[in-house]
Amino acid sequence: MKNLRVITFSISMVLLGYVLTAGCSTMTQGVSTPTDVPGVTQNWDKALPTAQRFVVLAAFNNDAVRDNETGLVWEKAPQTTISTWSAARTFCTDKSVGGRKGWRLPAVHELASLVDSSIGAPGPTLQAGHPFSNVQPTHYWSAVTSADFPTSAWLVFFGSGDVFTSVKVGSLHAWCVRGGMNTDTY
Repeated sequence: MKNLRVITFSISMVLLGYVLTAGCSTMTQGVSTPTDVPGVTQNWDKALPTAQRFVVLAAFNNDAVRDNETGLVWEKAPQTTISTWSAARTFCTDKSVGGRKGWRLPAVHELASLVDSSIGAPGPTLQAGHPFSNVQPTHYWSAVTSADFPTSAWLVFFGSGDVFTSVKVGSLHAWCVRGGMNTDTY
């Protein structure tokens, strides 16, 4: 009787695993990709050429770009005005691009993923042939607060590709993103 329970439990676990993974077409770095969005993957382990990496999205009135390396959707033309960190967070939260809400300030690693370190100063340090416009070779806020200095946040400098911190009351650029989120960014 005890052996029958063990066998029944084992079969139940296998079936549960099958049910939980059904509906996912791929698993990349532990992130599932839905089967209803062809060509959308997360390839953090690959360096895609520009033509394969960035896709301008017609569904967003061509005002947004999907990054096939990260699976994130970026606004195509970030605003050229500057603001404090708090105002930048609010700006992205309230933003509508291509008629779509759900935007946010990116995590520092997400923002830094756009940097092409082979592009030197004066920048912007973006992959050659990228589809973005209005990207300034200057500082852009991330959503991530510095653990050592809570009054500072991490930023990316697109003039050189460097990543560092600045006080949140300073005024920098914001580049909004849409997609998955790291829960410890704020």
